Amino acid sequence: MSSTQKDQHGARSQRSQEADKPHRRKREKKHTCDEYGKDFTRKNSLKQHQVIHTGERPFSCDLCGKSFSLKGYLKKHQLIHSGVKAYSCDQCGRAFTQSGQLQNHLVTHSGIKAYSCDECGKEFTGKAELKQHQVIHTGERPFSCDLCGKTFSRKDSLKQHQLIHSGVKAYSCDQCGRAFNRSSNLQNHLVTHSGIKAYSCDICGKTFSQRGNRNRHLRIHTRHDVYCCEQCSRQFITDTQLQQHVYPH
Repeated sequence: MSSTQKDQHGARSQRSQEADKPHRRKREKKHTCDEYGKDFTRKNSLKQHQVIHTGERPFSCDLCGKSFSLKGYLKKHQLIHSGVKAYSCDQCGRAFTQSGQLQNHLVTHSGIKAYSCDECGKEFTGKAELKQHQVIHTGERPFSCDLCGKTFSRKDSLKQHQLIHSGVKAYSCDQCGRAFNRSSNLQNHLVTHSGIKAYSCDICGKTFSQRGNRNRHLRIHTRHDVYCCEQCSRQFITDTQLQQHVYPH
């Protein structure tokens, strides 16, 4: 058999093998959600989707009681309790329990701020951050403390506040042993040991290691509380005025 005949025979043989393979056609989406109009290839997939509309949450966490509409959501949630953080950031080493959390975090390194506030123009890397910020403009404070009634615009702010009532002070100073219930309070305290006095009185020139101490000092001159912008040093009588001012920065 010549080389040409061999090539032709090989080509026919390959076509014959392809013909013998079962044809894999794309499955038709025959199952449609009446509420949303979304189509599914499997009836089971449609049933799982419809739970979203019914409000059913049949899958609950044994550890905290939180319930979910799908079993997959429960499994993802349970990773929080396991402590396993299999997804880590190559740039800063921070680890996460879910791949989606890592992807959202990576945007912070990119510098891209695709979400902006319609009220003040401030930009954010994530949609969730924008939503948290917008509460400032609406004035909503849906989270309240059961012990003292104080209200907050954000859930994490309420949790931080509740540490005051718990009496837990998990952050202590290595130099003097003083303990604090918040990490930020400890950081502010550490400045007093450094000797740095970055805050000065515009009226008399006296310097302070903490902004709060400088603001309290200003009462001597102004006879009322003063709130200062760290970026431009402009002074305000109320904290609300300061907050409204700093967003354009």
